[in-house]
Amino acid sequence: MMVYRSEPAFEAGRFQIKVDRQAEDDRFYQALVPFDCFDEVVQRDRYRPLPSNWIIAVTDVSHSTEAIEQGRYREVNTAGAAVLAAVSNALPDLQFPSTFGGDGASFAAPGAYSPIIKDALAKTAAWAEDALGLTLRIAVIPVAEIRAQHLDVLVARFAPSSNVTYAMFAGRGLAWAERELKQGGYTVPRAPMGVTADLTGLSCRFAPIGTRHGVILSLIVVPRDDPTSFVEFIQDLLRTLGSDEPALHPLPTEGPLPAWADDGLDHATKKGSRKSPFAAWPAKRLRALLARIGAPLGRSAGGFHEGQFRRELVENTDYRKFDDGLRMTVDCSSELADVVDARLEEAQRRGACFFGTHRQLMANLTCFVPSPTRANHVHFVDGASGGYAFAAANLKRNVASGLDM
Repeated sequence: MMVYRSEPAFEAGRFQIKVDRQAEDDRFYQALVPFDCFDEVVQRDRYRPLPSNWIIAVTDVSHSTEAIEQGRYREVNTAGAAVLAAVSNALPDLQFPSTFGGDGASFAAPGAYSPIIKDALAKTAAWAEDALGLTLRIAVIPVAEIRAQHLDVLVARFAPSSNVTYAMFAGRGLAWAERELKQGGYTVPRAPMGVTADLTGLSCRFAPIGTRHGVILSLIVVPRDDPTSFVEFIQDLLRTLGSDEPALHPLPTEGPLPAWADDGLDHATKKGSRKSPFAAWPAKRLRALLARIGAPLGRSAGGFHEGQFRRELVENTDYRKFDDGLRMTVDCSSELADVVDARLEEAQRRGACFFGTHRQLMANLTCFVPSPTRANHVHFVDGASGGYAFAAANLKRNVASGLDM
């Protein structure tokens, strides 16, 4: 009898330990102290290694270059952001580190949630293919597998405003995971036809944002041979750009304007199809007109304050990030873009980095707004005519030519 009495207590103790560890895992990212000066993004002491029982999920749109050349970059951006919306909606109480890459997204989470995450990602891939005609590739990889490659995944929290934080990644483990994805490893297949993800809060209602200074510059810079030289160069590059200067921000201070035309993307996120009813078009045009008229007036309705939302939108936008390399989408003069390219070419020649850049005249904004009356809405920005995807293609060419030397 003593054996039977002791077993429930022992099992309860084990269960309590498991619950405590899960709660600690859930709080890992939230417990990281944020920094608010972007120049600190390469400071090693800002980063912490992910718990060993976590997973990394990486996604991208297959053949995104072809889709972009067909003028479908808003769709590509939407598919990438949909990944983060679907997982956020599937795990609404979990704060997890993530990053948006233009034609995909990556994130980390406790391994205990792997079944939920894989289900949400499979449904997102089904939605992307069925609603947008895009193939979304997905891989989910245990952090332990990455560390077996003598790499790591380190995470920091950058606070562009008091409302939100964005994850920064270092350790070169995320880059390895992205290569595994493209080679077909750790694949998660799409869900069956007719199954779709919960994309509540995902929206694409803003018009492309034109440059104010001459160029929307997308850039990606990754380490090459010498980590110390890379860090020193990134610090110098950020000083050249003035990374905390408001003038670099690709959004105007008053925020973007709503789109006049309906491209069906918002309807696709809500209904799984881009075929918006014709009868809804006049109402959408009217809403766009009212938004353009009402925005400067800061109109309010039902607890929603248009002017405040737009200010928060600009503050919360993720136009600069670090995920095993520097990524930025900035509005600058052609002269400054020339200076940046020259600095990058010189640094690449001396072995400090590889880089890719792309210039365009407009930026594109994709939004995740769980509640329009709360300040924690997030906004993903990219160049509107190739952006990070074309910069990554140029980076790939530079790597290939550099390795052939």
